[in-house]
Amino acid sequence: MENGETLPQILSRSKHIILKHWSKWNEQQTARAAILFDRFPKLQEGYSLSMKLTEIFNKKSKPDKARLDLARWYNEVEKFDCLEFNKVLDTFSNHSTTIINYFEKRLTNASAESFNVKIKAFRSQLRGVTDVKFFMFRLATLYA
Repeated sequence: MENGETLPQILSRSKHIILKHWSKWNEQQTARAAILFDRFPKLQEGYSLSMKLTEIFNKKSKPDKARLDLARWYNEVEKFDCLEFNKVLDTFSNHSTTIINYFEKRLTNASAESFNVKIKAFRSQLRGVTDVKFFMFRLATLYA
């Protein structure tokens, strides 16, 4: 390839750059992405859609503006016609009110998810729970 790498090398080294925003790429990553997107234009379109969604959530917009931006994004995803993105659309349509609530107060359920992970880890350390009352007592004393 133009940058001296083989296609398998580009593919294996590109999996990390497509998870980053393009503004955080260095020169080598930019060159690698250009080669990758030139060879796989559908991948570039998918990357662009995912970055647009990230930008919608990073903007400090009001719920009405966010709803409009998300609707435009939905239209672009429908035109893209990719099964994986269609699953994302289904999830967004099922949880649209909760998603729009994020734009009102910028609150997420991250703390609840974190606590749930702690409970699961604690339960796995005990290799199951036989006495539920004692388990609840231990949780209350450890995480209160």
